[in-house]
Amino acid sequence: MAVTLASRRTARRLAADAGLLVVAAAFVLPLAWVVLSSLDPHADLRVKTPDGLTLDNFDAILTPEITFTPLLNSLILCGSATLLTVVCAALAAYPLSRFRSRFNRPFLLTILFATSLPITAIMVPVYALFVRVDLIDTMQGTIFFFAASQLPYAIWLMKNFMDGVPKELEEAAWTDGASSLQSLIRIVLPLMGPGVAVVTVFSFVMMWGNFFVPFMLLLTPDQMPASVSINDFFGNRGMVAYGQLAAFSVVYSTPVILLYVLIARRLGGGFALGGAVKG
Repeated sequence: MAVTLASRRTARRLAADAGLLVVAAAFVLPLAWVVLSSLDPHADLRVKTPDGLTLDNFDAILTPEITFTPLLNSLILCGSATLLTVVCAALAAYPLSRFRSRFNRPFLLTILFATSLPITAIMVPVYALFVRVDLIDTMQGTIFFFAASQLPYAIWLMKNFMDGVPKELEEAAWTDGASSLQSLIRIVLPLMGPGVAVVTVFSFVMMWGNFFVPFMLLLTPDQMPASVSINDFFGNRGMVAYGQLAAFSVVYSTPVILLYVLIARRLGGGFALGGAVKG
């Protein structure tokens, strides 16, 4: 009986390991294709060892028109929109976290509903509105829409992290004459550093990979971000420069990886509350 039970546990463990390996392969194979094809002079859709290592694919794409200008546009769009999103989310989440009202739950449910709306369903009225207010084909208009589209998620995340900061710390600051805004900036946000980092990374990554919004709202080629210009590697009649596409994908992914590496400590550091509320 004990042997049978042990064999069942072993079989379940092996099945779980096999399932995890399949999931890992589903993520690793595309990444392996990108890295290997970027160094392959004869890259195609197969994951294979390069016929010969070369940097010609990177030399072909590292030009202002193909890479540098679109990447700069992406950094301007996503960086500005992320900053605007984090600031607005902190200001919106603070009263939701600190003050009790019968309107809190309806408001949270409303913004939760806003997150479920498909972006394609709202782009037509948004496009018409942007034409009327002269925001179409402008960087600032795209930044505003990026921030507005990510704000519901950011408010939910920010409020949940803010709930973990004891209110007693703010009350002590209020006793010393600090205002609510000062306590938010000097006490709450520094203590919930990992939460701010999560919201920042999440918002930036979601905007960085967004193709549809800048494709619809920006018309001038010189303003297109890298998420749109990557479409240029797909030529006519099915001809695709796979090596250059893979090299561009490597360069395109670098800012997101660097952002994560820079704030990885904040993500894993936990809340710096320590013994602030003891005694």
